[in-house]
Amino acid sequence: MDPTSSQTDDYTEIIRKLPVYLKLAYGTGHVLNDICASMWFTYLLVFFHLVLGFDPTLAGVVLLIGQVADALVTPFVGFQSDRNDNFWLCRYGRRKTWHLIGTICVLLGFPFIFSQCIGCEYAHQYAQLVYYAAFVVIFQFGWAAVQISHLALVPELTPSEHERTELIAIRFTFTVFSNVLVYCIMWGVLHVTSNEYNSQIGPNDIHKFQKVVLIGTIIGVIASIIFHAVVKEGANGDANGSFLHRNGRTALVLLRDFRLYQIAFVYMLTRLFINLCQIYMPLYLHESLNMPATSLAYIPLTMYLSSFLTSLIIERLNTKWGRKIAYSIGALLAIWACIWIQFGNDDTYIKYQIYVVAILLGSAGAIMLVTSLGITADLIGKNTESGAFAYGIMSFTDKLSNGLVVMLIQYLVKHLSSGYASYYYRNILTYVCGVSAASAMLMILYIKPFSRVTVFDTLHNDEDEGFVETPNPINGNSDQQPQTNT
Repeated sequence: MDPTSSQTDDYTEIIRKLPVYLKLAYGTGHVLNDICASMWFTYLLVFFHLVLGFDPTLAGVVLLIGQVADALVTPFVGFQSDRNDNFWLCRYGRRKTWHLIGTICVLLGFPFIFSQCIGCEYAHQYAQLVYYAAFVVIFQFGWAAVQISHLALVPELTPSEHERTELIAIRFTFTVFSNVLVYCIMWGVLHVTSNEYNSQIGPNDIHKFQKVVLIGTIIGVIASIIFHAVVKEGANGDANGSFLHRNGRTALVLLRDFRLYQIAFVYMLTRLFINLCQIYMPLYLHESLNMPATSLAYIPLTMYLSSFLTSLIIERLNTKWGRKIAYSIGALLAIWACIWIQFGNDDTYIKYQIYVVAILLGSAGAIMLVTSLGITADLIGKNTESGAFAYGIMSFTDKLSNGLVVMLIQYLVKHLSSGYASYYYRNILTYVCGVSAASAMLMILYIKPFSRVTVFDTLHNDEDEGFVETPNPINGNSDQQPQTNT
């Protein structure tokens, strides 16, 4: 009997297609995180600065604490999630166990962040900072656990590159849906409860934020229940298979692979662009353009509706033209939008052109994020035993850089924006976001295509026989070729 034929049959069995309901259920697993992230990045500085009256620097410290906590926790969660642990709870699924723990922590921490300091609302801001920091750390631990375990399920559910891209696109679609939902709820609350059309955010709006958080949390819990009820680890024939015991070895090989750091740099700049747009767009609308409070909902809503529509074609874009071209298209759209922001300040811009800018920013962010996550999944290949660790490294660079950059921007508010507040946030969106997108594009163009045999496959070459999927994330294809020991 021809051993190659047997190997082919085994490989065909492994890559059987995932059912649609399972793909959709997978997407629901990050909805609670996405709702919280939307509130965190879009409205945290607005809430602490304009509602609670925190000093801009202290408001930045709150966000920095969260980002640093998330950055430090992420690699730990990633490594622990990759362990083949015999702990009884992990029989539920090592990824899903961490997802469940993270969900509980998010529920215990997040609602208190967008509320008054219970019993200390009149205390000094530094005392309140300690109070909020405790809940921020709990929330960020849970958020990281959910994020990493959910991402690490992608290469476990399927070894097919195209299905992985599809899962990431579905995940991003649910992310967009979650953000759109938050902005719709926020717009509804602000529109219904505002006495004047041109009213802006102030201290009396604290209960409005609490209502939005409560509604969003309930929806997120329902989505998490659907995820845990439907998605089973190893649903695609246990793609992880016999590789679990090599977790430590592949993690070390991963750290020695220079491509990991190149891709991490691209992912870091991608998230920096997206998060800074999300954080400073409301302040830009409020401070630079003097738009009404409702604009803090419907302009971000426009961005994410654009992201949603774009996410429907990202898989085809990556498959047909490859990762480099797809990412470059997104980056060029981002640069175009940033330049437009710099020169747009008249009535026509405020009434009409700002929507076009929001569409460009949303489309660019969608293309760049999904493509960068796809490249990461390609780097992991079929070696899912270190999948969470790889995503942990990516997320570590993302969270730490975002926290430090936002802290620096907030620190410089009082020094650089005095008398020029209308220019400050405009320049942040133009130069910081624009340079991030341009630098990421240059890096992805610099990265060389993967060799036909990845560094992981070299590690396993003397241990396994069979077909090996050798991803080429830059060109957007994967080669499947028989591997034999000689």
